Amino acid sequence: MPMQQGGGDDGCNSGAPSDSPPPFPSTESPSSETKQKLEQEDEQAGGGASLPEDALVEILSRVPYRSLRRFKCVSKPWLALCSATDIRRRSPQTLSGFFHFGVDGLMFHNLSGRGPPMVDPSLPFLRRNYKRVTVEQCCSSLLLCQCAGKSCSEEYDYVVCNPATERCHLLPPIVLPDGQPHILDPSNIFLGFDTAAPSSFLVFAPMSSYCDEFAEVAIYSSDTRRWTFVQSNWGGKTFLVGNPECVFLNGIMHMTTHHSSVATVDAEGKVWRNIEIPGIMPNRYDNAMASIGQSQGRLHAWRIDYHHDCKLHVWVLVDYDSGKWTLKHTVNVLELFRTHCRKDVESYTMFAIHPECDLIFLTDGEEMTMSYDMDNRKVQVICTSEEFLGGLPYTPCFAE
Repeated sequence: MPMQQGGGDDGCNSGAPSDSPPPFPSTESPSSETKQKLEQEDEQAGGGASLPEDALVEILSRVPYRSLRRFKCVSKPWLALCSATDIRRRSPQTLSGFFHFGVDGLMFHNLSGRGPPMVDPSLPFLRRNYKRVTVEQCCSSLLLCQCAGKSCSEEYDYVVCNPATERCHLLPPIVLPDGQPHILDPSNIFLGFDTAAPSSFLVFAPMSSYCDEFAEVAIYSSDTRRWTFVQSNWGGKTFLVGNPECVFLNGIMHMTTHHSSVATVDAEGKVWRNIEIPGIMPNRYDNAMASIGQSQGRLHAWRIDYHHDCKLHVWVLVDYDSGKWTLKHTVNVLELFRTHCRKDVESYTMFAIHPECDLIFLTDGEEMTMSYDMDNRKVQVICTSEEFLGGLPYTPCFAE
């Protein structure tokens, strides 16, 4: 299978022939000569004035935001037009990159591999009020952050923010029915957000009891701005792996467990399920845990089997009611990374799947990160250094 060096872009070339161009075309800005020519053409055309303004706004609002950013380079009229708030809010979004941690703290890797980060990973709008900011989870377009104040106090807040709009929402503390405060476990807080309803989000906080089992779950709604408490109906031995091993899909939070299953709960805490993941023997802890993600509106699960030639297995949940999975794809990870054997200390990770196509992202945890198209089996090298070894997938949202 061909391996190409380079970055990525927002598009997916699912089903492209093997001799097709790379799935990630260049997103570099036009050259100065091209800019001058475009400006002249734009001036001759009246800067788009030949089209009614309403029609032009409607057209541009359907253009991906990354393309809008490039259109700004055409001319000053186009810069003003493509910067319009209404157009930006309505512009369709797709996966733009990954938040990840590096030597300089939180960083952002553009999927294009070029240009400045899509968003400022230092989150300056948060650091105006907080000394230390730790990103616990990214759910599509929102970040769940643990923030410590500028004083020497060890107290901290939980803030849900949108890096694209810099809007923040401070979560109130959880106060138990008996009036006692509950200290949140940062590994067991799960953020739920759907771009179809960009003004709302949910936070699920399973509350551990005896032997770390979860007898109760606190659910926060940004609409009501309060926590509600519901009794868990998962049954015994539901030990959650913790974030970011979760997926919010169709109004339901999905969380992986240490017993090879996906525990789910709906937004109102009324429907509870435990869906077994196929291909994994329960109670096996030797790298047997699976990860989950969502793509094209369906829940996916995957696992690398180190006992059988480092085979990556990807399943898709095809029938939610019956819990039926279908094996979608298998591939030898060693072949993807152009190696013939795995040393005992080596570990490979599939850390994300594209939300709109059959593109997955893997790393060897040492120096190489790549994408792999499950349709045409094309490999694209994203990074060949320690700078980016996986991260949290991020899709910008400018709607408020």
